[in-house]
Amino acid sequence: MATWTNGCFAERHVLITGGTSGIGAAIAAAFLAEGAIVTATGVDLLEINAASEAMPGLRTALLDVRNAGEVESLVASLPAIHHLVNCAGIIRRGAEHDPQVFADVVDVNLTGTMRVCAAARARLSEAKGTIVNTVSVLSFFGGGLVPGYAASKGGVAQLTKSLAIAYAPEGIRVNAVAPGWIETPLTAALRDDAGRNAAILARTPLGRWGRPEDIAGGVLFLSSPLSAFVTGTVLAIDGGYMIA
Repeated sequence: MATWTNGCFAERHVLITGGTSGIGAAIAAAFLAEGAIVTATGVDLLEINAASEAMPGLRTALLDVRNAGEVESLVASLPAIHHLVNCAGIIRRGAEHDPQVFADVVDVNLTGTMRVCAAARARLSEAKGTIVNTVSVLSFFGGGLVPGYAASKGGVAQLTKSLAIAYAPEGIRVNAVAPGWIETPLTAALRDDAGRNAAILARTPLGRWGRPEDIAGGVLFLSSPLSAFVTGTVLAIDGGYMIA
């Protein structure tokens, strides 16, 4: 029986896009703690350097997921990919009603995820590996200020299910996590807004904001042998927000 103590991630190669800050960085730290060889990507050198200092042993790379050539070059440069985690994403509150901004958000969050999955498919097939995508509770209901973000994350949820079917014959499992309200730089404005903060906490049965580490636990589960018969699943990690 597989357990967390059997070294299931030891020496396994993990690629995490958007893995140098927020939720992605917490996932990187969790895999490192399990003995994995982790490559985390980001788009900001200062952020990448800070992540490298905070997590000894972390391998980092600059990557713009909008650039197919960059994605393919990075994937080809890695010795192997056993586990892929797609965390690269952007949000542009309010501005997303502009069709160009909307398109930019979709290009990063949805098409960027597809670019990385497609580029890594052959490597993951060799490893009989896993993919965990990052969606959002906004995949299930709308957000008036973030039509691009909500649409893109809803798209990633459906992409996850579609790739789970397409990649299953190659032994690749594809799942997603759907974070609720998590304490990251992206949600700082909401936490600083007393009214919005109170409304979120009032609807969350567990009565607190989530932490990036809460999401990391779900990602490790979906990447591990403990979930060997799980594919095409979107796991909500939201403190009960969606059921309240």
